[in-house]
Amino acid sequence: MLGRHGAREGEQDAAQPFEVDLEVEAELGEAAHDDDLTKTVDYARVVETAMAIVGERQYRLLEALAGAIATGILEIPGVQAVTVTVRKLRPPVAADMASAGVRLRRERGDGSG
Repeated sequence: MLGRHGAREGEQDAAQPFEVDLEVEAELGEAAHDDDLTKTVDYARVVETAMAIVGERQYRLLEALAGAIATGILEIPGVQAVTVTVRKLRPPVAADMASAGVRLRRERGDGSG
């Protein structure tokens, strides 16, 4: 995904590549038993939510970006908790690093990161 996030000068001037991993927790017993799409989480909406937040908003910190993604996904019906991992590919630091990232987990009704 491409986004304009970063605290260093110029990082928000041009889109940069980010990777986002999402682990959604939900009650899936009925869906697993019945093989019924209406009894599970809308995973397309989960992905669309993350893509919109990465692509349309700007944050200085990866922590804030991950928190916004978690908040958005927790608004989707059926989602009880989510773990969000955000990695900035080729971060602008003095070391040769493939990525730098953060991971946070939030539960429905939990405002912390």
